[in-house]
Amino acid sequence: MLTHRSIATNLAQLAPTMPMGPGDRILAVLPFFHIYGLTALMNAPLRQGATVVVLPRFDLHGFLAAIEKQRITGLYVAPPIVLALAKHPAVEGYDLSSLKYIISAAAPLDAELASACSRRLGLPPVCQAYGMTELSPGTHVVPLACENPPPGSVGKLIAGTEMRILSLDEPGKDLDVGERGEIAIRGPQVMKGYLGRPDATTAMIDEDGWLHTGDVGHVDADGWLYVVDRVKELIKYKGFQVAPAELEALLLAHPGIADAAVIGVYDSDHNEVPHAYVVRQPTATDLTEDDVIAYVAERVAPYKKIRHVDFIEGVPRATSGKILRRELRERA
Repeated sequence: MLTHRSIATNLAQLAPTMPMGPGDRILAVLPFFHIYGLTALMNAPLRQGATVVVLPRFDLHGFLAAIEKQRITGLYVAPPIVLALAKHPAVEGYDLSSLKYIISAAAPLDAELASACSRRLGLPPVCQAYGMTELSPGTHVVPLACENPPPGSVGKLIAGTEMRILSLDEPGKDLDVGERGEIAIRGPQVMKGYLGRPDATTAMIDEDGWLHTGDVGHVDADGWLYVVDRVKELIKYKGFQVAPAELEALLLAHPGIADAAVIGVYDSDHNEVPHAYVVRQPTATDLTEDDVIAYVAERVAPYKKIRHVDFIEGVPRATSGKILRRELRERA
């Protein structure tokens, strides 16, 4: 349950970091029923007088053509679109020179992928933001005015918002700078609760008003937040914790891989191990499972190695861009 006050407050909190106005042209490709689309693509630009160009659905060629024809200046997207802008050959066929910036949110974005997108389009670094529906949604943003944001960070706390990084092993214990733990948030943008689900609300928001996000992250000495993955998505192998998002980012750096997703599956010894689903680039039809396993093994600690690879036509994703790992688990 999000109130008018929580949504309006969040728009005011976000405005200084994402300034826009008359003359700015925003391309709306994410659905307005999702909090990201509702806030970043409808409420925020209209509140500040920008123009919003709406597409009925995402189609890469239609998306690129709209940027060219409508002279779009700003994009608010999810990582799969950043991936397409960085790697897809169709991008070369369109004039995207009107673009001034790209902001990515809704899921973790790898620093190398963000850099590849920026270099290809000749743009400033792709900025990230962080939040969730229950937070109206924003809590962290890399400001557009920041010339050299730290790679991979989702930004700093916006005004009026507090954060804690809590131990995954010792409930309630605050962690130090650089230590990975669950992100907890308190502020005026926190939801009232879940409609008709008081138990779920109590499990999410503690008695002191801290909302436990279920996301794992760490913060550096300057206050920049880095999101690792969801707590429930972590693969637990012999006491070690493996973040699927970290392995996915590594896989996407391979020139023969167009898209990838990683889940945990149990092997014959009942150990949870990383299992990758990979989409080959059209030019990489000879890419094998052994190639992928060896590529990852050369770059990670032994406990993080990919044990199995399945090649698929496309990674299942929600409209927000999040990987639908449940569908992949059903295939495993």
